[in-house]
Parts: sequence; structure tokens; C-alpha cells
Amino acid sequence: MVQQYQSPVRVYKHPFEMVMAAYEKRFPTCDMIPVFVGCEILSDVENPDKSTHVVERRCKLNIDAPRFLKRMVGFDYIYFVQKNALNRKERSLKISAYNESFSSRVIVNETCQYTVHPDNPKWTCFEQSATMEIKSFFGFESSVEKLAMKQYAANIKKGKEIIEYYLNEIQTEGVTYIPTWAEENPHLVKSPTVGNSSASSNTLQEDLTELNDGSRCSSFSSVCDEPPCDRNKKGTANLEEEYIEHNLGVLQPLEESKLIQLRKWLADTHNGKVGYMVIKVDKILTNWSPPPLFEEYYIGGWHYHATDSRPIYVLRLGQMDTKGLLKAAGEEQILKHVLYIMEQGLLKCREASVQKNKPMSNGVVDCHISSWTCIVDLEGLNMRHLWRPGVQALLRIIEVIEANYPETMSRLLIVRSPRVFPVLWTLISPFIDEKTSSKFMMYTGTDYMGAGGLVDYIPQEFIPEFLGGPCKCEIPDGGPVPKSLYKTDGKKDGVALWEDTIYKSTNVLKGAPHEVVVEVPERDGVITWDFDSLKGDVIFTLFHSNSQLGPIQEDTVQCTGISNSTSASNPQAPFNTQVIGKHMTLGKDYTLVESGIVCREGESVQGSHIARKAGSYVMQWKFHGNPPQSTSVQDVLYQVTHNPKSKVIYYHELLPSENFRGSMSSLESCQSAFSALSHVTGSSLT
Repeated sequence: MVQQYQSPVRVYKHPFEMVMAAYEKRFPTCDMIPVFVGCEILSDVENPDKSTHVVERRCKLNIDAPRFLKRMVGFDYIYFVQKNALNRKERSLKISAYNESFSSRVIVNETCQYTVHPDNPKWTCFEQSATMEIKSFFGFESSVEKLAMKQYAANIKKGKEIIEYYLNEIQTEGVTYIPTWAEENPHLVKSPTVGNSSASSNTLQEDLTELNDGSRCSSFSSVCDEPPCDRNKKGTANLEEEYIEHNLGVLQPLEESKLIQLRKWLADTHNGKVGYMVIKVDKILTNWSPPPLFEEYYIGGWHYHATDSRPIYVLRLGQMDTKGLLKAAGEEQILKHVLYIMEQGLLKCREASVQKNKPMSNGVVDCHISSWTCIVDLEGLNMRHLWRPGVQALLRIIEVIEANYPETMSRLLIVRSPRVFPVLWTLISPFIDEKTSSKFMMYTGTDYMGAGGLVDYIPQEFIPEFLGGPCKCEIPDGGPVPKSLYKTDGKKDGVALWEDTIYKSTNVLKGAPHEVVVEVPERDGVITWDFDSLKGDVIFTLFHSNSQLGPIQEDTVQCTGISNSTSASNPQAPFNTQVIGKHMTLGKDYTLVESGIVCREGESVQGSHIARKAGSYVMQWKFHGNPPQSTSVQDVLYQVTHNPKSKVIYYHELLPSENFRGSMSSLESCQSAFSALSHVTGSSLT
């Protein structure tokens, strides 16, 4: 997905030549742009008559990005190549820029232009557009794109302030007017022609000056109450910044960009007319109801009201089996459930407004409540909640809520946050709007009790009993989601599963382990894994091959559990493969690097291994049967005729070492059922 930014037209009420003089003062460095460290000139070409001047620069930037993102990508500075094409004759400057650093991962293209105001030759217009695409960012591409674009757009208006600053500086130095190229080279200026008539005696400058009386309707005018007319007829999307502010107030840069893009879309596809394509999200309250799965395992619900009469929503995130919910319901269903809760909140806010103040005679209430308070209990939060697809789903939910339900959260009270919470907060905080994050109140341990705690926002009689209060909270008890509810094979209810491209499933037969080869191109790469045993027990082991296994050919792999023809036609079908042949000897042909980890039925295992050698690594899942309770002939006969098997769903990923440090995948091998994970939380971070 490509993120786009399109600025409105920004107007400098100064001549083009003065603006250009101010623009040049930004080079080679600019104290007012801290991220701009310096630049070098790659090429500099100017026409003999000085009508055109093309300069190409290599700019060094210190990107204002969160530290964890810099660690993941492994950079402090990046380099952009900028090409400035100045046409003094036509009084225009066109700027194009692209990133030189990390172009295989991130593609940034920016275009800007300074031109003379079409209705006032003494003013200068500036427009800017940019696109950003992050090709590879470990599953967070969309979120990082939006974060980067948000930071990029936040610096847009700063650029206008800088030009204004240097314009004032130039004027302070006594420079109030710079001649145009036409004035300096009158003998080179050709007289304009109109139709087939002979040339006029007016120079270009005189012709432009005639337009300065402001008598005709401006296509950019911010004074006119109607939309810009001339540009609209041409089907372009230009809007002036002052026009937007005059009619809509001060918008944030990204809001301006969305407005411009919407205008362009309407001009291109609807001839300026709005199509009726609005989705009524509020219909979800009548057209959708939470499935039984959420009613039992989604540990959240509405709970009385705060001291300011706002509704309270309680979410026991630390006790919730988020991984189980995602695997049983899928991301789309959870997102729909969150939207359902948000619409419930809006309804409860309206009810709270009526309850606090009776409606006046005209039906309008004197007090309007439009937001609610949320209590998030994190007791029990552990590494299971930092499961990579789960964090991705959380980021998407945050994105949807911020885009569609702004200002609906009065405050978020986070209580009993454990040691692992800073890891989760580091991951998600850069993607939360600064205004929203300022509403977060965080308490560790028992800090939420007593003065300065929850009682500042919640009436004492409404503090939930699980937080030491007297009030019973009517929310589900939750618990681990049964593995039998997991959706793992193809489609369910006609809906393709979101995790289909992430998780694979296999049957692990007794005497026929399932093995997967991971090729590590260079040392210190990190192999990470996450798997569940849906049926039976398995032993997980990681080996390193002393010889390069290379691409695994089907005819060299022992396949059991399903025929080769079936596996080729259905890649998602469960079957197991064996890579380590009977001719291979442990200690000679391959070595053990992670000893066997027993995963019982219903348990999960997450882990990682730093590959100290490059080469082929083999992940192995082997059937782990319980010893027979009896050695009777019947028991032995049953085991011979019924080949026992386990069923596993698994996911693995290879991360470069520089991207692994400090990331959510940085955990030692750990296992447990959902209810028993807390004992490994303290030692699972590396």
C-alpha cells in the first residue's frame, strides 16, 4: 500500500524572486530544520542567459523516528537526492526528490513547485505532493507508512514559516525588490500574441500587472465564498490553504491532504458530485450481534459511570486469551466486535446526557456527553500477548478507531501493568495519536488504590471488586479459548481466514516427524517460531545441518499423511515432510542447537534462536506419546493397527540480527498453557 500526501496551495504574499532568494538561504544547512544535517552539490548547470538553473543535491537527514524503528531498520541518517529546476523566465521552480538510502525497503518520492499566483503577479504559490511505500518492514508496513507520513506531514507547515522567516531577514537587510528575469533581459523577451493578431507592445511584466487590480474572480481566492471556480472547471484538485481555513477552520496537514485527495477523486470520477457510498456503521447495533465466542471469552463490558457521569468500559486484557480469540474468530470478527462496542459507547453517551440533564423544551440537552472512560486491567499480561500477528491486529484496530471515532475516549486508566508492558507500549505508542496518548493514565502495582488513583475518576462504590472495590463487575470470566474452536483449515462460514498466509498446519505421525528447513544466509540471523499443539503432544527440536541442504525437492522429501498429488493441488492441506534422512548421523551430518521442547496438547510454544553459523537449519516436530498404561496384548495390538498422530499449527520467521534486538520477537524459548504463562514472563526477554 502506498501512502500519499497532497498539500493545498500555500500562498506567499511576496514576489517569486524574493521567495527564491529566501529559499536559497536554506542551503547548505538550516538551523530551523534540525533534521536537515547538510548537503553536497552533485551537479550545477546554468544557461548562459541565466534563464534556467538546474542544481542536484545529495541531502543528509537525521529522520525524526522512534528509536525502536531506527534500531529495527539499522540507521541514524538517510540520504535524499534533490533536483531543483529553476526557470527564471517562466518564474517557476520545480523540485523533485527521492530517497537514496534503503531504497530496497522504502520508496519516497516528492514533488514540489513554486509558481506565480495566477491572479496576482506579486504573490507566489507553493504546492507539494509525496508518496511513500514501505516494501518490507516485518509485517508492519501499513502502520509504519502511516506513521512516517504523519511525521512528514507535520513538518509541512514548518516549511512555510521558514520561508517567511528568511523573507523577513532579507527585508531587514534592505532588500525589498528583486528584478524579474524579463526586466533584466528586455531584449530577449518576445511580445505575447493573442490569436492571429499582431504582437502587442506590452512586455510580459506589463501584461501581468494588468491582472493585479483583482477585478476578476480568482481561482484561488480565499475571500470568495464559492469554491475556486476556474480550477474546478479544469478538473484539478487545487485548493488554497487560506480558503480551507476560511471555510473549515484550521486543519491538520493530513486532514488537508485528505480533503485535496477527496476533491480530486470527485473531480475525476463524479464530475464534482458526491456519490452516495457512505457505509452506515451504526447499523451494526441492529444488524450484528456478538457470537457466543465473544460473550464467553471477550473479557470486557460496560460498568456504571465515572465521576463526571461518563460511561465506563472495563477490559481485562491481561486475562484475555487474545491469541485464542484471533485464531478462533479471525481479525475481521474481532474488529467488527470492537466497532460494535464503539457504537454502544456512543449510544450510552447519549443516554448519559439525557440522564444528567433533562431535555429542554426544544428537545436539546444542556449537558452533552460524547466520550467515555475505559479501565484496562493488565494483570496477567505476558509474552503471549506480544504474539506478532496479535500486535498487528491491535495496530489495525487502533488505526480504525482513530480514523472513525476521534475524541470518543475521555481517558484510559491502565492498572496493574506488569514488567512486560513497556515492551508492548514501545511497539504501539508510535502509532497512537499524540492527543489520544495524552489521555492515558498508567498505574503499576497497587498505585491505583487510594488518593491519586481510580477514586479521582471513578466513584468509590463503582470500583470493581477485582480491583479491591465493592462493586461486582458483570463481565465474562474468560479463560483459554478451546483449541477445538480454532479455524485452521481453509475457509469457515465462507470467509477466508486472515491467518491462512501466516500459519500452516500438519499432522505429526508416530515415527514420521514433520521437518521444515530454514536457510540462514549469514550468521547471527534469528530464527523465531510460534506453534500450538491442537491434538496430542509433540517434541520440538532445532538442528543445524553441516552441509547445505539448499532448495528442498519434492522427490527428495519423504511425505506422509497425504499423497503428493493432493499436496500439490492444495498447499494448505496438512501433511508432514522429513528432511533428515536415515543415512544422516547426529553429530556428523547435523548437530543439535535447541534441545527438545515438549509441547502438550492445548499448549503453545514461542521461541527464538540466534544462528551463530550460516547455513541450513531444520525445525522438527516429533510425536510424543504417553507410555501405555497397560502392556496387555490388546493395547499393543491397538497401537500397531492405529497409527497415533498429533496436529500442529505453526509459524516461523527469519529476522536479521540488527532488526531482532529489542523487538517483540526477542524472547527465549518458552511454553505453557494460557493459564500458566506468568511464570516465564520475567525471564523471557533477551
